[in-house]
Amino acid sequence: MSPAWYLPTSFPPPGRPELADPEDEPGILASISSLTSLIDSQIALGIPASRIVLGGFSQGHAIGLLTGLLSPSYAGKLAGLVGLSGYMPLADRLETLRSEAGLDTIVRDDVEFFVARGTRDMLIPKRIFTGCVDVLKGLGVGEGRLTVKEYEGMGHVMRGDELRDLGAWLERVVPRIE
Repeated sequence: MSPAWYLPTSFPPPGRPELADPEDEPGILASISSLTSLIDSQIALGIPASRIVLGGFSQGHAIGLLTGLLSPSYAGKLAGLVGLSGYMPLADRLETLRSEAGLDTIVRDDVEFFVARGTRDMLIPKRIFTGCVDVLKGLGVGEGRLTVKEYEGMGHVMRGDELRDLGAWLERVVPRIE
């Protein structure tokens, strides 16, 4: 299996963090750099950062959120960040990585977040998803900026009700230009 964004690792059993495999930090940071370059190209075309939303599914969830949290160029400047059926790698290093990037360790901006999962997602257990939400809250992302959704009976997929909720969120976060 070849990774899409970085080399994935398995999640340790509950209560056994010593069994965790090391995360692919170099691969994750390289993916953040690649995504930052894509944003640069959109900015060069005249799209303001305040109208850009980064989002992804599974590993894309991770890279989208991390880019919005760690990119010195775009952290705090985007309209929103979306994470679907994913998790937060490097969670224990986020404050350090933000500090190394010259960013405040607490997220003090108006960026909106939409994170969601299905209750039957067998790849991203609820405790792992909840850990992602807890990390965002720990970084200072307040209730007014954090939309969290769980969809009953949905697995590691996207479904119509999730996409409708995301669409409504996008219309609020990036309003139409009149």
